[in-house]
Parts: sequence; C-alpha cells; structure tokens
Amino acid sequence: MRMPLIVGNWKMNGSLELVEQFGTAFAETGLPSSVEVALIPPAPYLAAMQAALAGTPVALGAQTLSPEPKGAHTGEISAAMLDEFDVRYVLVGHSERRSMYHEDDAAVLARAKAALAAGLVPVLCVGETLEQREAGQTEAVVLGQLEAVFDGLDDEQRKRLVVAYEPVWAIGTGRTATPSQAQEVHAAIRARLGEYDGDLAEKLRLLYGGSMKADNAAELLAEPDIDGGLIGGASLKTNEFLAICQSAG
Repeated sequence: MRMPLIVGNWKMNGSLELVEQFGTAFAETGLPSSVEVALIPPAPYLAAMQAALAGTPVALGAQTLSPEPKGAHTGEISAAMLDEFDVRYVLVGHSERRSMYHEDDAAVLARAKAALAAGLVPVLCVGETLEQREAGQTEAVVLGQLEAVFDGLDDEQRKRLVVAYEPVWAIGTGRTATPSQAQEVHAAIRARLGEYDGDLAEKLRLLYGGSMKADNAAELLAEPDIDGGLIGGASLKTNEFLAICQSAG
C-alpha cells in the first residue's frame, strides 16, 4: 500500500508571517496518520520553516538544487546545504525550471543524482504543454522525460524517487485535467516503471500536479494510480492545504 504524499510548492511566494501561520496551523490541527505531508518554501525561508515545523510530522522540501557539490556558482544551492536544514524532498525538472531556466533532460538527471547522493528524495516532475497534448504527444513527452532520468539511474536509485505528473497546461491556469485524464497518464507512467521493475511500479508514488484544490482533491486522489498531489497556489492557504491533506487520509 502506497502512503499518500501531499507536497505544497510555494514557488516564489510567501513570507515569514505565512511560515508562522502554517507552523501554527499544523501544530493545532492533526493530520491523518496515513498521509505524508511536505512543504516547499522559497530557499530564504528554509530555516524559518524548519523551526516552524519542529514537532510536527510535516517534512521540509526545496524547490531546486545545483548539480554541483560546491564552488563558484553564485546564487546556487547545493544538496549538502539543503541537508543541513533537514530537507527531505527536492523538486527536479519542474516545468517552470525547464521552460524559464532552460534545464534540459541532462540537467534534470544531474540534479536528481546530486540529490540522491546527499540522501534527499528527488520529486521528478514530468508533463506536456497544451500544444503537445493537442498533437497527441502526451505519452511520448511524459515518458520521454521519465526515461531520461530513470535510464541514468540504477535499480536502487530509482526506488528512492517520487514522480509528479504536472500537465503544463493546467498549472496556474485554473484548468485541471479530469480525474480520468490524469489517471490515464499516471497509469502509463506506472506501466513504464513496470518495464524497469515490477516492484518499482508497485511501490513508487505518483503525484498529480495540475491545479489540485480542496474541491477536486478527493476525486483525483480516488484514482488508483494517483498517490498524492504536488500543490501550487492552494498550498499558500492554510485551510485549503489542510483540507487537501485531509482528503488524502
């Protein structure tokens, strides 16, 4: 049985005040013991979030990392630095990093390897644009992004990842894939994982990352191959995010 995972990605949003609000909310509101939860604030708030989440079951995540261990890389953050803040999860291959900062498949693989080497859990993001979906290329694009990373890892490394399917056309647009559309892609991902290893396909968690909200979370999470959510805008509202977490329980 795969434990649901709900991950809140704040992107370049938030404040110290919001960090404190979430710390208080999690301290006062019990989370289902059958659900794992993580929050991913902007890097300047990692220390504050680490302190705010102390004593709660909520894990800390990071939005990106450098593939390099150290050196003259102004503005970058290494895996070892993240580890010092007890970061557990780190996003790799988010569509915004791919499109805005030109991170290609090779760069995503390098970041996944750096995260794994430091004991972090990479959350590999894969997804297609609206143009690619309308051209019937969804499966080719999504599985191609998956294979670019999984082909470069060994069997044990693959088992340590989480995969998030984020249809680019549903991120921040208010549009959401229907549960059946999301399930179809998740099922294709799980089938491809089975070609690497049957046990991998059975145990690896697949998250949906396209505008999941409190009012559609339960329906999406009811699908057999959707094991949680990578939440964007809704993760900036304590009540909304907590409601999603409850839906996964």
